[in-house]
Amino acid sequence: MRDNPEHPAGNNGQIPQPIRSDGAGGPDWGPRDVLRDMENPDMFVPPATDEGLLPNLKFSFSDTHMKLDQGGWSREVTERDLPVAKTLAGVNMYLTPGGVREMHWHQQAEWAYMILGSARVTAVDQNGRNFIADIGPGDLWYFPAGLPHSIQGLEKGCEFLLVFDDGSFSELNTLSISDWMAHTPKDVLSANFGVPEHAFNRLPDEQVYMFQAPVPGSLESQRVESPYGTVPLSFKHRLLAQPPIVTPGGSVRIVDSSNFPVSKTIASALVEIKPGCMRELHWHPNQDEWQYYLTGQGRMTVFAGNGAARTFNYRAGDVGYVPFAFGHYIQNTGTESLWFLEMFRSDRFEDVSLNQWMALTPKELVGENLHAGPELLDALRKEKWPVVK
Repeated sequence: MRDNPEHPAGNNGQIPQPIRSDGAGGPDWGPRDVLRDMENPDMFVPPATDEGLLPNLKFSFSDTHMKLDQGGWSREVTERDLPVAKTLAGVNMYLTPGGVREMHWHQQAEWAYMILGSARVTAVDQNGRNFIADIGPGDLWYFPAGLPHSIQGLEKGCEFLLVFDDGSFSELNTLSISDWMAHTPKDVLSANFGVPEHAFNRLPDEQVYMFQAPVPGSLESQRVESPYGTVPLSFKHRLLAQPPIVTPGGSVRIVDSSNFPVSKTIASALVEIKPGCMRELHWHPNQDEWQYYLTGQGRMTVFAGNGAARTFNYRAGDVGYVPFAFGHYIQNTGTESLWFLEMFRSDRFEDVSLNQWMALTPKELVGENLHAGPELLDALRKEKWPVVK
């Protein structure tokens, strides 16, 4: 049984101290942030199996700069905040009812998960085919790199997660319609659009980024017919409407290019871990993993080889990261279900189960390798259970 760190839940409400149950450690008498120590019990009192050096694999959106605008707010976790996160970056954004993330485009692909509320998104591809749709809780959208789009909050506003396929991405470095036109001479704009220069007298003189507007009318009232039709592959996917893989410990919904064909560079899994359960020991053979924790609290131990392993604690609003092919598992340490997203810069979701690998290998070899007897060998599962009880 692994060591449990001493924290108020198991320490009669006393201030936690870095003393493990095996006697390792000693009291911390110096200046300290007790609340932070309580949030990170497995970093403050690491299990005895943790060893060696690993980079930091955790960062909280609560520790980021909040950009406030008329119409909403945004904040981001990128490689600048979490240096190990080279493959993906994330933006948490809120739009008021009617609030607009202005018409813009990126050099990176944009994948999004609607957390709360609903929004209307629009996009046009390089062939003039358009897309206008409403996005509700648990829905996704994906815009390929370079395609122009917009987002607007509906009646109750919305909060969502954006993920981009480049760790060095910043939401503040996007290409915006207002910014471009503000830096284009009016005679050029006049020639381009075939209207007098005075038609541009009220243009913003800098990037708008986000602004407040009236709540839009119905989807039908805003429909725009393109002579070239609509986009051939939908930019929307209803993830929560997708039947999950259910196991005794929770559930998993996997979405990648196999069931969301337009999503060519980002794959994901929405994972539920019930109290007392865990995401099984596994690794991903194709890419690093970028995580976003939606509800609950848990801990993840990452194994890096050569005796190196480290444990991190996570709660709603945190970002986790696992480098390519590193073994790991995630335990629910709370009293409610732990929900989180696993994200990958890939067109397909792939993972390798330690349990399944052992089950599909000759028993004699596994037994000799691990000095294991029938009690373990007969319990191995040939079918993969992503979440176990």
